[in-house]
Amino acid sequence: MFCVAIANHKGGVGKTATTANLGAELASSGRRVLLVDVDPQASLTAACGVDGDTGGNLADVIRGGLSLPAILRELRPGLELAPAALDLAAAELGIASRPGREMLLRRSLAAVAARYDVALLDCPPGLGLLTVGALVAAQAVLIPTQPQGADLRALRLFLGTVDGIRAQLNPGLAILGILPTFYDRRLTHHAAAMAAMTGAGLPVLPVTIGRSVRIAEAMAAGVPLAEYDPGNPQAEAYKQLAEAITSWLESNPT
Repeated sequence: MFCVAIANHKGGVGKTATTANLGAELASSGRRVLLVDVDPQASLTAACGVDGDTGGNLADVIRGGLSLPAILRELRPGLELAPAALDLAAAELGIASRPGREMLLRRSLAAVAARYDVALLDCPPGLGLLTVGALVAAQAVLIPTQPQGADLRALRLFLGTVDGIRAQLNPGLAILGILPTFYDRRLTHHAAAMAAMTGAGLPVLPVTIGRSVRIAEAMAAGVPLAEYDPGNPQAEAYKQLAEAITSWLESNPT
């Protein structure tokens, strides 16, 4: 199983929408996919139409009360979810003094590694223990970012964090790519930010996700955009993202 953390210091960059729609596209192409909601806000869990407060969630796994297989929910053939709930925030505080806390998620995922081809880890904003644990568990990180000044500053900080995780905890962590989100080619500052990223030699993916109210509507309805509005241009963009990720995975086997 290849684990991809979808992460960024900054919130509001489309991490959860990327996780949900990328996972659905990868599953529709025949891969066995696990979505892991590592965010106490549980936005991914809600976007999948799941109630994380019943039946166990990742907080129970982090605390040691349940194994990861015990909390998994099947969303559709080839696609399952490890849900979250608000008590994941308390669980994060509870492991602060536990030895080996950065390895907890990695060890939990090892119990289901044979069941899946890919695991996508939806991380919270910031750099708490949950995000660190996801970056330690992952073989690669996908970094969604809006193409504008404040987001590029956050991106630089996050790339420094990735370097630190590599140096201290996970030397094999690769950057799968930077995904521009909420992109509008008509905006001058978006074009300038794209030029700045590519000019700096950053690994920007050849796919952009544009702004569409349909993405939020699909998440509120608990279904992927490709199912909610198949003709939406961003549904095609997520399909292209899945193809780009598949190509990367095939070129970088575990």
